[in-house]
Amino acid sequence: MEDHILVVNLLNLKMAYSKKHILILGCFDTKGEVFAYLRDCILALGEKVITINTGVLGTTDLFPVDFESDSVALQGGSEIFELRKLGDRGHAMDVMGKGAAAIVKTLIEEEKLKGAIGMGGGGGTYISLSTMQQIPFGIPKLCLTTIAAKDLSRQIGHKDITLVPSVVDVAGLNSIIKVLISQSAAAICAMSNVKSITEKAQVKRIAVSMFGNTTACVDQCTLLLQKEGYEVLAFHATGIGGKTMEALIREGYFDAVLDVTTTELADDLCGGICSAGPDRLLAASEMHLPQVIAPGCLDMVNFGHPDTVPARYKDRFFYSWAPDVTLMRTNTEENSILGKQLSQKLNKSTAPVSIVLPLKGISQIDCAGGIFFEPENDQALFDSIKKHAAASIQIIEANAHINDKSFAALLVKTLIETIDKAGSQP
Repeated sequence: MEDHILVVNLLNLKMAYSKKHILILGCFDTKGEVFAYLRDCILALGEKVITINTGVLGTTDLFPVDFESDSVALQGGSEIFELRKLGDRGHAMDVMGKGAAAIVKTLIEEEKLKGAIGMGGGGGTYISLSTMQQIPFGIPKLCLTTIAAKDLSRQIGHKDITLVPSVVDVAGLNSIIKVLISQSAAAICAMSNVKSITEKAQVKRIAVSMFGNTTACVDQCTLLLQKEGYEVLAFHATGIGGKTMEALIREGYFDAVLDVTTTELADDLCGGICSAGPDRLLAASEMHLPQVIAPGCLDMVNFGHPDTVPARYKDRFFYSWAPDVTLMRTNTEENSILGKQLSQKLNKSTAPVSIVLPLKGISQIDCAGGIFFEPENDQALFDSIKKHAAASIQIIEANAHINDKSFAALLVKTLIETIDKAGSQP
């Protein structure tokens, strides 16, 4: 039933409109007046709109709604009357967020959207940000919200979402909210008409992971790759950086990956603050991209202030990188596990993969005389990588430190060869 409703709505939209639209998303049951004003502002700027009502209690007669709350609820796995009867606000928000996201996913696949804007308080913001997770990079997303000053990093994730503080509650029209709605409408329209850089690039794009402890290596790799005509985009391996890189890889943004800094695997294993989750290092394989990997910074796990380090690690060796960054040296057991994990993730690839091992150290502080220099621990990592890597993976051992210019040159040479090899595959 819900699929039929969605198909009918999309067919109607296809017949009614001939160009891409701005999505307006929100609870039209309790905030119809402010959304009507937002819609008028966008229409006055010459744009077309698509509207999705995520309000559970009803709708509005102030403007036509393309996707009503009953359709949204069905897409989220429930009937709207069930949500009203249950009266569980948290559950309703979850259902409506999932339903709106499903609809938006289809609209994106149909290439209907050029931008998206939502408004609301806590509930409306949650649903808007959840829905915007389905919108790829380059399509602007804006949310006018009462909670812009809160930590919304978890809800935003890796998405390019712009937050605008509403100053007053989004609860009716007044002299303040009208100004902010007008500005937000102008912003999303202007942003939506900027030529997207996600269009097919004239040069190949390379994703690179980096950390303060591998900056010298990445800077040199970037310089060498740029000289060869590649565009290089670096991602800071802080957890969200790795997630963002993986997401953009899955969105087809890159031609190859130079994963110099795989430290997020160590944080995921040991509960550090820079974990990118269990899917780190899988995207390039899923997208059949050529990739070159180095075990950069797998000698460390990142924690915050010293008093935030879990008690189970009280007897371990630490280094204060900054007052709010405490690094823990990985041990032989952890490095053996990390080597196995790294290889097993890369074994899934059907595209060419090379792993390059810097035998003289894997971070700035893991070098001769360095605070984290423990060759036996690094060797456990290297041995585990070699033991568990598939025969199809090329492993290169370099008698160099990860930040040596010679190692960067080797990485770039190997990457270009790996790209050429991928291009010659049938």
